[in-house]
Amino acid sequence: MYDQLRFDYLSCAGHPHLQTPNFDKVAQMGVRFTNAYVQSPICGASRMSFYTGRYVSSHGAAWNGFPLRVGEQTLGDHLRASGMDCWLIGKTHMKADKDGMKRLGLAPDSMIGARQAECGFDVWIRDDGLWGYGPDGFYDEKRSPYNEYLKSKGYEGDNPWADFANAGIDKDGNIASGWMFENADKPANIQEKDSETPWLTARTIDFIEEQNGPWCAHVSYIKPHWPYIVPAPYHDMFGLNHVPAPCRHEAEREDPHPVFAAYMDNLISSAFQKDDVRQKVIPAYMGLIKQCDDQLGILLDYLEASGRLKDTMIVLTSDHGDYLGDHWLGEKDLFHDPSVKIPMIVYDPRPEADGTRGTTCDALIESIDLAPTFVEVAGGKVQDHILEGRSLVPWLRGETPAWREFAVSEFDYSPTQQAVKLGLDPKDCRLFMVFDGRYKLMHAEGGFRPMLFDLKEDPDEFHDLAKGTAHQAEIDRLYAMLADWGRRCAQRVTRSDDDIRNMRGKSIRKGILPFLVDGSEVPSELTEKYRGPAMQDHTGD
Repeated sequence: MYDQLRFDYLSCAGHPHLQTPNFDKVAQMGVRFTNAYVQSPICGASRMSFYTGRYVSSHGAAWNGFPLRVGEQTLGDHLRASGMDCWLIGKTHMKADKDGMKRLGLAPDSMIGARQAECGFDVWIRDDGLWGYGPDGFYDEKRSPYNEYLKSKGYEGDNPWADFANAGIDKDGNIASGWMFENADKPANIQEKDSETPWLTARTIDFIEEQNGPWCAHVSYIKPHWPYIVPAPYHDMFGLNHVPAPCRHEAEREDPHPVFAAYMDNLISSAFQKDDVRQKVIPAYMGLIKQCDDQLGILLDYLEASGRLKDTMIVLTSDHGDYLGDHWLGEKDLFHDPSVKIPMIVYDPRPEADGTRGTTCDALIESIDLAPTFVEVAGGKVQDHILEGRSLVPWLRGETPAWREFAVSEFDYSPTQQAVKLGLDPKDCRLFMVFDGRYKLMHAEGGFRPMLFDLKEDPDEFHDLAKGTAHQAEIDRLYAMLADWGRRCAQRVTRSDDDIRNMRGKSIRKGILPFLVDGSEVPSELTEKYRGPAMQDHTGD
């Protein structure tokens, strides 16, 4: 998983300038899914959906820093039931439900407590990769293994992540922080081999070297997520001639949806509306991706040399995209394709997948589909009363299974300044996307109108058809889909459909016989314990 990697910033996805031969190599080895969508366009909520195989409104961890509640089953729980270990190498961006753990008496240093605190993973090495520090201390409460690594290599200070890995040097010899977009064109003040992406690649190889039995590894890179700064030689591989014109239209600013308007006017969007910002940031973003691709090549070479490529499934994906100034926006958060659509490339080494190698699939894929895919590959039974995604294995085998008619994504923006600007209570700060492959609807709680785009006629999503009344039939149809999705059976996770079928009629065979008139309504064996002479008579005085 590459944090904040856009679906279209790969050469196999058609990028005109950025060559990613190793991503392309995996695409040639497997299947590239061209319509894959996350369940939320924000790091924490999206990742919790990947890990649980459940929609955001099912698992409840709807924004960064919202804890995943104790007891929510995760990929690790499902895979261990099939005899497969499940490990974390890198970032998760989750908070532990400390109150829930305390209530249930789960010690953080116990095995079950540690797994509850780490999204169900066993941790090889965890580093969430945002080591900002200010007047009130560090943004992240945990220790940084990467910072410790840098200190061991001679990078001085309390936070070499910020002072070296994510900062350059200006012409006067001062720190040029990657937090400032004006510094994005400078090389990071670090040896390339010591930067974040190579560091995590090396840790991944260390992990594989130690493994014997079957395993699943979540190798979670922080890049190309901001700060947008990259070490030499990647800092100047791309220039102004590689920066595309922003994909935006004046029509988007005419009577915009209030939530859309609030996001267009925020700090990050205002920055990315400036040409000079895009001209510095996008080459750095591309350099970060190029470094990721080169490191993927090192991993692929290692897997091949060690003989593991023939028995290791590889999935390349992201937790969300990056607007980069498109639609007058920066960051992610809303439901245009640059934000909510992700790369999804799956290599299955088994011979059953030979017929699909090097192909693309345009079925509507959701991020929650990976969890049941991995369970099936591990030989387990997909618990579909818990896992809300669908296994991709049939597509990998060249089959055409019955499939979903629409994809759903959710976004809770209650902690943001946009919510403050709109004067909304937290319960009204919820957005929903329904996309049927052509029409994309955004519903906003709080009494707002929807947004609607026709991606066949308007693939750039410029023209909001919900501003008028001509497309009410499509709006109504998509709302019916959202209502159908909202009625899904999502919370009955302790009993499967098979469990329920097996329960039917069991109580009557254990003597629970209500509503009988004289007993003749049921077989006599069911009433045998309740018939015959009375053993004693206590009805008298």
